[in-house]
Amino acid sequence: MKVFTLERSQDLPITMEEAWDFFSSPQNLKIMTPPDMGFDILTDLGEEKMYAGQIIWYKVTPVFGISMHWVTEITHVNEPHYFVDEQRFGPYSMWHHKHFLEAIEGGVRMRDVVHYVLPLGILGRIANSFYVKRKLNAIFEFRRLKLIQIFAK
Repeated sequence: MKVFTLERSQDLPITMEEAWDFFSSPQNLKIMTPPDMGFDILTDLGEEKMYAGQIIWYKVTPVFGISMHWVTEITHVNEPHYFVDEQRFGPYSMWHHKHFLEAIEGGVRMRDVVHYVLPLGILGRIANSFYVKRKLNAIFEFRRLKLIQIFAK
């Protein structure tokens, strides 16, 4: 089993309170996800902020127009510093995503650390080299540009 790691960091010209309000709202996931992912939240979230133990169901269409369900659990929340989501059901054998927020001069540094495992052994490792890694990088790049657009001052 090969555990892959993806790390990203982005500085935003906002306060910790603004950052936490935005990132702790699961409804904002759709805004930060590329439209070609066919991302829809199936859980009725209302206006609720995330909390430890929260289960969120999604529908995604990550490849070849094939729709699948993805279920994550918010496993840790330490307001306003970090939260963790973990896949319970979905396309990965394992998905563990840590989101960190840190106050810096002039704003907030947002840092993501994702550990993931793909199914199918060596085929999964090959798929990561040729597709998954590139797709994840594109998703995070879309999010980076979207956050600049949202929070530009």
